[in-house]
Amino acid sequence: MRNSFLILLLAIFTLASCNDLLVYSEYEPIKDGNWGSDKTVHFEFYELDSTASYNMFINVRNDDSFQFSNLFLITELEYPEGNTVKDTLEYKMAEPTGEWLGKGMGGVKENKLWFKENIDFKDSGVYKVNISHAMRKNGEVEGLHMLEGITDVGLEIEKVPN
Repeated sequence: MRNSFLILLLAIFTLASCNDLLVYSEYEPIKDGNWGSDKTVHFEFYELDSTASYNMFINVRNDDSFQFSNLFLITELEYPEGNTVKDTLEYKMAEPTGEWLGKGMGGVKENKLWFKENIDFKDSGVYKVNISHAMRKNGEVEGLHMLEGITDVGLEIEKVPN
């Protein structure tokens, strides 16, 4: 009887913690945790409420083989009519002590990184997001061809709370 009560209580907390604002979430695994500079991660979404505003996040999972304290990404948001907004973004991934900033237990940490805030999707049609890395070692001009330690890249879209 006590075990049944605990299971029911756990189920209630799990359902209560669901994010009602989440409208899109997708991940792309990075093969063998090695993200090539020529491998762009693609996401597509459509049919979002044109009267609502949204926050967009890039989710990155890394393991202990990731050698850097920050992450540079190049993003493109392509609108249905063809306009594209391109950004170069920098995210802090670790403290100076080497402690990872992401959440998670064990060797894989997940970082929920701000991408776009209070954005509207007024046009109907397919929106596309493309993400690639722009990492290089300090003092080197040429970028890394292979970035080790990134296991997954994701995109989340949430409605802005009223």
